[in-house]
Amino acid sequence: MDKSIQSFKKDISTLRTGRANTSMLDTIKVDVYGQHMPIEQLGTISVPEARLISIQVWDKTNVNLIESAIQKSELGINPQIDGQLIRLRIPDLTEERRKDLIKILKNMSEKAKVSIRNIRREANEELKKKSKDKTISEDQSKNFEKNIQKLTDLNIENIQKILSDKEKEIIQI
Repeated sequence: MDKSIQSFKKDISTLRTGRANTSMLDTIKVDVYGQHMPIEQLGTISVPEARLISIQVWDKTNVNLIESAIQKSELGINPQIDGQLIRLRIPDLTEERRKDLIKILKNMSEKAKVSIRNIRREANEELKKKSKDKTISEDQSKNFEKNIQKLTDLNIENIQKILSDKEKEIIQI
């Protein structure tokens, strides 16, 4: 369940909220040296200002490849090139884009909740199997089932909290 929450946090960190965040570039892969590589392996990524990401590319031949990969991505940002330095200005979000991001965010949270519920279902099936095989008593089975449900509720609450925090961040102007 913890892995599901970590995965959810990683997924939502890639959403563009109007504030510069290096994890926005995590999903972008660049076709260099005959393979797809993440940008962080091709240069140094930093956030010098709240609405600016800069990428100091190590190999000058990769600058245009990184630029085209960013343009093709779903970020909707046009890179500015200055030698081996690529600057990405994060524009303000429109009201319509904010609503779209919140829909995407809710969809991601629902997937995380389903993942946690699937883990609960698998654990309960394992309990039933052990109870049937008489490796644990029925009382133990009931106690474990209650504990599994408590863990599930706690993790779903955690996802809801993360969701509401991210929604506030997106809505904030």
